[in-house]
This record gives sequence, C-alpha cells and structure tokens, in this order.
Amino acid sequence: ASYGPNPICKGCLSCSKDNGCIRCQHKLFFFLRREGMRQYGECLHSCPSGYYGLRTPDMNRCSRCRIENCDSCFSRDFCTKCKTGFYSHRGRCFRGCPPGFAALEELMECVEGCEVGQWSEWGTCSRNNKTCGFKWGLETRTRQIVKKPAKDTIPCPTIAESRRCKMAVRHCPGGKGRRPAKTKDKKKKKKNLMERAQKQHSIFLATDKTSQ
Repeated sequence: ASYGPNPICKGCLSCSKDNGCIRCQHKLFFFLRREGMRQYGECLHSCPSGYYGLRTPDMNRCSRCRIENCDSCFSRDFCTKCKTGFYSHRGRCFRGCPPGFAALEELMECVEGCEVGQWSEWGTCSRNNKTCGFKWGLETRTRQIVKKPAKDTIPCPTIAESRRCKMAVRHCPGGKGRRPAKTKDKKKKKKNLMERAQKQHSIFLATDKTSQ
C-alpha cells in the first residue's frame, strides 16, 4: 500500500512499522534516514542535501555525495552546488579559487581569470625624469597581461608597481640639479646684500660730508 498503517510508509511498495519503507514506488527514491541509533527508510521525490539520485533497474536510491563541502551533486564525484562560503570549480568545492581562476561572487563559481606574466627587472631610480640631483627617487617594474579574463567584470591584477629608492648619483654633473640651484640662489642673495650695504655706506658718507 502507498501509506500502510503508518505515515512513515508513504510512497512505499513494502513497509515495516520499525524500519519504515523497504521498497519504493517506481519513480521515487529510497533514502535511508539515520536518527541517533535508529534508521528507517523513506521514499522521496528528490534526494536531500548532500545526496544525489541514482536510478537502477532494481530500485532508485539516494546516494551520498563524496565531495567535501558539497550541498548537491550530479553524481558521486561531481558537485553541482557547494555549501555556503565555498566556490564551485569543475565539480569540486573550494574555499578560494585555484591560481589562474577568479571568484564570481553572484554564482559562487570559479571562472577563468586574468593571467599576467612575470615581473620585469626594477627600472632606473629617478625623480622628475632625472637620475641625479636628489637623494631619493622611485623605481618601477611592470608585467604584461598574457590572457584576458572570460568576463569583463573580473579585474586583472596590477601590472605596474613602484617603490622608493636611493639615487646612485646625488649631484648632477656640471652643477645642474636641485642642490646646486640652491647654492646659486644663496650666492645671488649674498651679492645683493653686499650691494645694498655698499649703497647705504655711500649714502652715509655723502651725508656726512654735507653736514661738515
């Protein structure tokens, strides 16, 4: 009977009061539920989380997914939906996507990401397009995009970065550069002060002669 004397026998072809369903109707799946020390059979239209439906000529059964952190699977070794917090990738579940793949958050899947090449050597240390005249500057290195991502929404990693560096040549040859310019300004200022002092002294002498 479909129901038998007990509600636990719903969908069964054969059922016992203690063990529940023993055989299910043709289109249903047999699921062996465990509660503590007790286990009993149920006949379900679809298998619960962590199980997949295996159809056989004898009887359809719910088999457990063998993939770690899988919520539902297509077969024993291929997961179709991972548990919350895990990304699906080629039938497996990962906490983070493997190298070369990017996380698609809305679907919790790993898709082909942006591939970049190796970093170049660090460039020449410079500042304001000069390689001298300063104590500190910046040096830069770059890398090329080898493969663009499958989806435009997935960003590529940085392809250029800079860091602070100490210049090998502090003073520019020929007196050009930041520090010589300061020295030149100081000399000019000193010359102006001397000229002003001489002018004031001349005015003082002329005034003194007039008073005499």
